[in-house]
Amino acid sequence: MSSGGDFCICSSVLCFIILKTILVDAAGDSFILEVSPGPIVGQLGSSVTLPCWTSPPINTEALEICWYLPEQFYFPVLLYHDGKIQETQEERYRNRSSLTLRSVQSNGLKDGDVSLRLENLTIGDAGVFHCYVSGDKSYDSQAVTLNITAVGSPLVLFSKPVSDDDTQLNVSCRSSGWFPKPSVLWKSDRTNLSTGGTSHTRATDGTFSVQSWTLISSSDVQQVFCHLSLSSGEERKGGIDIQAIRSSSGSPSEGPWKVLFILTLVILSLLGLGFIFYKYREKLPGKKTDKKKTDEETNTQMTPLVVCNDEVIKKLRKHADVITLDPKTAHPDLKITADLRAVRDSGHYPPKESGVFPYELCVCGDQTFNSGQHYWEVELKVKNVSTKDYWLIGLMKQGNSCSADKSALTPSNGFWFLCSDGPNGVHTSTDTSVTLSFSPKPQRLGVMLDYDKGQLSFYDITEYKHLLTMNTKFSGSVVPLFNPGVGDHSPLRILDLTEPAEASDPTVPLLDSQNTA
Repeated sequence: MSSGGDFCICSSVLCFIILKTILVDAAGDSFILEVSPGPIVGQLGSSVTLPCWTSPPINTEALEICWYLPEQFYFPVLLYHDGKIQETQEERYRNRSSLTLRSVQSNGLKDGDVSLRLENLTIGDAGVFHCYVSGDKSYDSQAVTLNITAVGSPLVLFSKPVSDDDTQLNVSCRSSGWFPKPSVLWKSDRTNLSTGGTSHTRATDGTFSVQSWTLISSSDVQQVFCHLSLSSGEERKGGIDIQAIRSSSGSPSEGPWKVLFILTLVILSLLGLGFIFYKYREKLPGKKTDKKKTDEETNTQMTPLVVCNDEVIKKLRKHADVITLDPKTAHPDLKITADLRAVRDSGHYPPKESGVFPYELCVCGDQTFNSGQHYWEVELKVKNVSTKDYWLIGLMKQGNSCSADKSALTPSNGFWFLCSDGPNGVHTSTDTSVTLSFSPKPQRLGVMLDYDKGQLSFYDITEYKHLLTMNTKFSGSVVPLFNPGVGDHSPLRILDLTEPAEASDPTVPLLDSQNTA
């Protein structure tokens, strides 16, 4: 009897072992979950992978995989069950979450890789995500922290005098689109500078706009730099050349009244140019009547030597528009190419007397803008031909017409542009014109219109420089404005940024503007 009983017991144990083995094989071996140490950092608007995997590696194709937020297990970010992703899901992660590979060496679910991929990251995605895997006999859960960062827009620096002799300057730095709040560091070419103050404002998307300032003595420093950085190591920096601004005819002021004041002092000091002073004094009262309107309508910020980089140019070109010329708006003495992208003078138009630009030789772009951001580039140099000396590039209110009288081409009348007048320098269309000096001469000019913010910016693409930003208030539709001047051998050509940028070919035939409509 005992022998038979022992046999029965052994048989039962053997059956149990066999059954357990079958169940374990069916449900998967025992495992624990592993995740990457430390937080995962994702960029706002981009994609990120939250790594999670089993140890040892097992096939998880038949197991349940759930990614969820704290205390939201029944409203998961993603639920995988019965060999497929289920419809049960928190709405804000629908079409944004999926299972992915944590590395190129991974075999996915077959190796126990249950990593989560999130698309189009938002500020609200920052937080703790739980990775949960369950079989019939084993389960585990681990937490992964996701931090969201956003690197803001290129820094804009400008200076403003706080003393009558301009020896004390308030240098400001601003940028938008940051998350979280960035730290601010001011430096000069010699040492660190103290921060005068920093303010942050929150946008509707959760990002921060930053404005900081520092007080300097213009005689003590050559350059001032502003650094904005995140704890993740991401940063932006910009600089402004104080001495270049002081030595240029456009002083670091921000209002037309300051430009008038400085110009008056300069002219008074030039006793030998009495005629010029007399002419300027005659025009001064007429300017006073428009001063209030000028201050309200436009304000030119000059930051000549703020260095850009490839990333800045790429961001600008994301807003690129296809710009072509409208022959119906062209002056009769202009020639336009058949592709409606290049223009020059006819060669028969008589040049003006020295120092007078032919403002009437204009043609408009065929595109109109009344909102949003728009960008285009203009080539000012062609192969084997010197850089253009004469040109006018900017915007005009739709329905306006160019006049030979420069005093009529102002922001208060619906004109915003830069004009290069050869040896007379580059000047603005502001009601009180400001003359600038760029070295070398721009070979390719980038124009950025932010209609909603009321900003028109100019960039030297070849030298990676931000040349000028005009702050204004647009109303109604505006159109691109071009003028090739008189006497240059090369045309003014608008680039198609959807194709590889190449220098213009001066042998391309140009047509009379009357024949291109």
